Amino acid sequence: MPRRISRLRSRGEIAPREGALEENLRNWNRKAGEELRLYRTKLQEKLNEALKAVIPIIGIVLVLCFTIAPISPSILMAFLLGAVLLVAGMMFFTLGVELSMTPMGERVGTCMTQSRKLSVIILLSFILGLVITISEPDLQVLAEQVPSIPNLVLIFAVAFGVGVFLVVAVLRMLFGIPLSYMLLFFYGIAIVLAFLVSKDFLAVAFDAGGVTTGPMTVPFIIALGVGIAAIRNDKHASDDSFGLVSLCSIGPILSVLVLGLIYHPEGASYVPKQIPDINSSVELWGMFAEGFPEYMWEMAVSLFPILAFFGIFQLIFKGIQKRTLIKIGIGLVYTYIGLFLFLTGVNVGFMPAGNYLGQVIASNAFRWIIVPVGMLIGYFIVLAEPAVYVLTKQVEEITSGAVSAKSMSMSLSISVSISLGLAMIRVLTGISIMWFIIPGYGIALILSFIVPKIFTAIAFDSGGVASGPMTATFLLPFAMGACNSVGGNIVTDAFGVVAMVAMTPLITIQILGLVYRIRSAKAVPALQPAVVGFQEAFDLLGDDDIIEL
Repeated sequence: MPRRISRLRSRGEIAPREGALEENLRNWNRKAGEELRLYRTKLQEKLNEALKAVIPIIGIVLVLCFTIAPISPSILMAFLLGAVLLVAGMMFFTLGVELSMTPMGERVGTCMTQSRKLSVIILLSFILGLVITISEPDLQVLAEQVPSIPNLVLIFAVAFGVGVFLVVAVLRMLFGIPLSYMLLFFYGIAIVLAFLVSKDFLAVAFDAGGVTTGPMTVPFIIALGVGIAAIRNDKHASDDSFGLVSLCSIGPILSVLVLGLIYHPEGASYVPKQIPDINSSVELWGMFAEGFPEYMWEMAVSLFPILAFFGIFQLIFKGIQKRTLIKIGIGLVYTYIGLFLFLTGVNVGFMPAGNYLGQVIASNAFRWIIVPVGMLIGYFIVLAEPAVYVLTKQVEEITSGAVSAKSMSMSLSISVSISLGLAMIRVLTGISIMWFIIPGYGIALILSFIVPKIFTAIAFDSGGVASGPMTATFLLPFAMGACNSVGGNIVTDAFGVVAMVAMTPLITIQILGLVYRIRSAKAVPALQPAVVGFQEAFDLLGDDDIIEL
């Protein structure tokens, strides 16, 4: 005991003088208070982010409900209660990811870097991409809405694609292969496969590429990229740390297209979600209460692979302190709570209301009004995404104001608004998504050979930013309801909304990069030190700046 007390005193955990018990208690209370204040601050921050994402949609829905799209009070109340659960779920989920997923990803990336064994890096990259994608909430939402393909079949096909292409992205980093060449090659394969598979798989495949780069996947992949970039010592290693997310977005597209070649489901008809008919507040709560156990079980099954992977990883590599493990455990609990609240609110209240609203507007005598309504929703949805706000501020800082956050936000809003308008035109007319995807990706790939390559990497990495939770949970059901009302094919005409929203940043951000290059070239010599070429400025960034971006 005296030796233990001496060790504690030497580490400063107990006071070295008599009567130190009171001081130790004060120190522990002070530390506990600081931790509690930190968690409260984080919760408030995540709550604000969730409210910014959801409130604009609630406002637009209320305006539509009281003007051109009347709906029953029961559906409206289910929507509002679902929105409350959605906000709470996003708050706990994002905090949990920050406390658990990011440290876990950093630890895996560090150990992979320290091993310096290609076989270990490849194996861990594949397993990591597989287990994280299974838990991605946006993918869970998409799988719930795809008809005739069992949820697990679609989820594991997409997860396999992410795992394989995370390995491809890591190998690109290790060997310094230009990103633009790989994007051209793999998107070329995707276009060829698109002409070979059933049209029922086309829109779903490109939607899958947009939903997999979500809040569960990105922290791991970014941490992995930064860790692996440390293996290389050349000046382009920092540039190549970007691009992992963009390549991981191609994996689901190819895997679902290949699934379409080998998997032939019977009866691909879409069964619309049941619109709630509620007569009392007790029935309203009972409807949500029935969903809680189902999604609690689903999320427990989804998170188990991550827990198993990290548990085995910790047993093999060790090195994480007990305090950090406790923090990760608390974060996983937050993540689990957030996931089942999120999915319950979405599936029980949010999506049926979006679906019904689309039906009501499309059944209007002036059904073409759904085009400007869709454009309006698209304009505000992209502004509501917290990740878009962070992205625009970072680009403004890294370009020294040459590309302002305001101009970038405006261009993104306009482009996503246009893409939603085109998506609604597809719903009304049945035009194939290939007429939009091929020109869109063609323009993006051509620009990748013209603009500074760091803009290309950021643009393709940011393709999933605009297609966040709001797109999968509201816009897709909205398009499906409208398509059902006009008698269209849900699978071919309504799906593809996520893909089109994810495609626009590829063009927009690269055009901004082109504008930046032109402005830099025209800058007068006296201003050149302040407006240096973006590629050279990026080379001067430190690791912390790169991680933040």
